[in-house]
Amino acid sequence: MLRRALLQASTRGLFSSSPLSLASLRQCSSSSSSSTSQFPNDHFVEHLDDTPQPPATATISIDRSSLYHPPEHSHEPSADSELVKHLKNIIKFRGGPITVAEYMEEVLTNPKDGFYMNRDVFGARGDFITSPEVSQMFGEMVGVWAMCLWEQMGQPKRVNLVELGPGRGTLLADLLRGASKIKNFTEALEIHMVEVSPALQKLQYQNLKCVTEDGGDGNAEKRCISTLAGTPVSWHATLEQVPTGLPTIIIAHEFYDALPVHQFQKASRGWTEKMVDLNENSSFRFVLSPQPTPASLYLMKRCKWAETEEIAKVSHIEVCPKAIDLTEEIANRIGIDGGGALVIDYGLNGIVSDSLQAIRKHKFVDILDNPGSADLSAYVDFAAIKHSAEEVSEDVSVHGPMTQSQFLGSLGINFRVEALLEKCNEEQAESLRTGYWRLVGDGEAPFWEGPDEQAPVGMGTRYLAMSIVNKKQGVPVPF
Repeated sequence: MLRRALLQASTRGLFSSSPLSLASLRQCSSSSSSSTSQFPNDHFVEHLDDTPQPPATATISIDRSSLYHPPEHSHEPSADSELVKHLKNIIKFRGGPITVAEYMEEVLTNPKDGFYMNRDVFGARGDFITSPEVSQMFGEMVGVWAMCLWEQMGQPKRVNLVELGPGRGTLLADLLRGASKIKNFTEALEIHMVEVSPALQKLQYQNLKCVTEDGGDGNAEKRCISTLAGTPVSWHATLEQVPTGLPTIIIAHEFYDALPVHQFQKASRGWTEKMVDLNENSSFRFVLSPQPTPASLYLMKRCKWAETEEIAKVSHIEVCPKAIDLTEEIANRIGIDGGGALVIDYGLNGIVSDSLQAIRKHKFVDILDNPGSADLSAYVDFAAIKHSAEEVSEDVSVHGPMTQSQFLGSLGINFRVEALLEKCNEEQAESLRTGYWRLVGDGEAPFWEGPDEQAPVGMGTRYLAMSIVNKKQGVPVPF
């Protein structure tokens, strides 16, 4: 009835007879003709019945100048990946930028399209190489550290051995092979893998030579056993899910560096958080937050732990709330249940400034370039780990950091490489020497005679080792 009244009103001249604004209508219509109705199509006026309508003697003037005109929608397929679309949708939905930490977390661990979630990213064919992939000696030396700690704990009959972010499972596989003759130790172990990637869980299952058995004592629940040493293995999404109540040995090798960081930049108005936003062409860009953000509380905590002179030297600061929270959880668990944790990663024993980097196929690339196709990581703030652990629990002590070269050397890697060299051919010896240098050396290997671009580069001084232990156990080897 309303539409009929409007049409009737138009014939009586109740509306202005000024010309209709055709410019706005042309945006919604493909054509307009003086021989047809002033309305472009039936989307604007719907006839109520088939009765012929009297010809209009007047036009309707509608001011559309203040209406929102969305950009023309393209039906062409987008070149953006699903993860890129997801990130852009988050920014658009919020109506503003996201933190670097949110961006980093989505890029690495988005359940569907995250970098780690659906593929093997380690080794020569992956995007980067970690120490366990360089040589079996790394896992063997970490095994020596774990056995020494177990002895300092009084050789408990049951102990949780937890690895955070186990990668392919290479480290624990080498650890179990090396320790297989120490039956009292391997029989006490209950292995817990903290891993969110289904693809990597499958690789870990394979590399640990796992088999699935029916539970004993009438228990219908199945369990996984590593045939390398006959130890039970289970998987968890977080450390919090690992059962408590047993002494616990935790290994975090190149795990902290993948935890999302917040970046702050010194500006005229003080420390402001760096954010990820969209340009007009829908590409990603960095911007600064106009007001304080929730992560500023962690920045204040980090600055409280630093000397004034240290803060004055930097114009950027990275803070990692998840690293602080994880360290507090580790320290609380060790303080109550006993045990210790080993953290090995590349980083600094002090404030970290603007270290976030992206690596694709062993080369550095732009952080915002094609997110999801490159690994993102940042330097670990070992000083923050130390302060976090000591503040949350009076029952733990923190030792280190020391360089990876010092750590492995003190545990006997020099003797191990000599023993292995006596039993191998020339090709194997070359591989051993190269692997040894990468683990403990500094810079390019002096013995290398091949192409310069393939020269092995030592990680011995870039990587640091730190240990958190229950005070009752004394100082851990080799700190």
